Amino acid sequence: MGSVKDLEVVKNPMKGEMGIARFRFSDRYSVFDWGEMPDLIEEKGAALCIMSAYCFERLEKKRIKTHYRGFVQNGRLVTTDRLKRPCNVMEIDFVNVFHPIPYREAGKLKYDYSVFTPDLTNFLIPLEIMYRNSLPEGSSVFKRLKRGLKPEDLGLNHYPNHGEKLKEPILDVSTKLEERDRYITWSEAQKIAGLTEEEIAEIKAILLEANGLITKIASRANLTNEDGKVELAFDPQRKLILVDAIGTLDECRFTHKGFHVSKEIARQYYKKTKWYMDVEKAKKEADTKGIKDWKSLCKSQPPHLDPALEKIICNAYKAAANELTGLGLFDISSLADVIEEYQIYLGEQK
Repeated sequence: MGSVKDLEVVKNPMKGEMGIARFRFSDRYSVFDWGEMPDLIEEKGAALCIMSAYCFERLEKKRIKTHYRGFVQNGRLVTTDRLKRPCNVMEIDFVNVFHPIPYREAGKLKYDYSVFTPDLTNFLIPLEIMYRNSLPEGSSVFKRLKRGLKPEDLGLNHYPNHGEKLKEPILDVSTKLEERDRYITWSEAQKIAGLTEEEIAEIKAILLEANGLITKIASRANLTNEDGKVELAFDPQRKLILVDAIGTLDECRFTHKGFHVSKEIARQYYKKTKWYMDVEKAKKEADTKGIKDWKSLCKSQPPHLDPALEKIICNAYKAAANELTGLGLFDISSLADVIEEYQIYLGEQK
């Protein structure tokens, strides 16, 4: 269960055997770790499900193991080439999820990761793994640099500019199962997740392979793959598998000639609201006081999206699913038309 996906367990995982579950991709959306927001984006769930399945199928052809089993339609499993209409239900291989244990030390909230050892198998790795091909406006890298991160910590020999295209992708990592995700070093990631040097190297290799595939798929829709994330697990033999969702407008930051075509559209809208300022203050206060539930400190609730922008976001998801996959399952105008609508909308807001 998550803020944008519901989980139906068909068969629970055992110690040495993966289970089976189904993701129901909803029309909910989430920004800034808030969870469910006040609006629904019509058919967003089906669009995400289709984009993710398409990428999983192509990664499997490259011999990269994933948890994907197929779409569930009319009571049976089908692949994208057999899909006749949009579908928001994906069946997956299901691993155990072990959570780090929160505790307080010197007034700070910390987490005990001792459950994760090099001998553990059949579990979700408690990390989000990210690639960055460029540093567009809105990238969290710039906020982190202001807070003291050094360019060399990212493998850069200079302070980056907004919109800078990178010669080599930055491979980044954060926690996954804490109350609020936090960026960490690869050394810390290896330590808390109980990974070996060889496993870290393999994770990075899988990330680069996924990045290359997503970049190629995005280019067919004239989109630039700016950055994105993947999640991984170990199967019962402690072999790496890609899990969750991949290559969608929620997992990736896509742009078209500098205009966002991803969940970043909603993020940029909310960054101009009082609610966003309250969220930032609440997170800082929670860090200072060692409080786990930062949302309880937030003084306001997220406002509704502008209906005109909500429609544009809805159309962006459906048009992107059509053009990234080539399946054309949604009755919608071209992605270029949707982007033009968004450009006009932004101009009207100035």
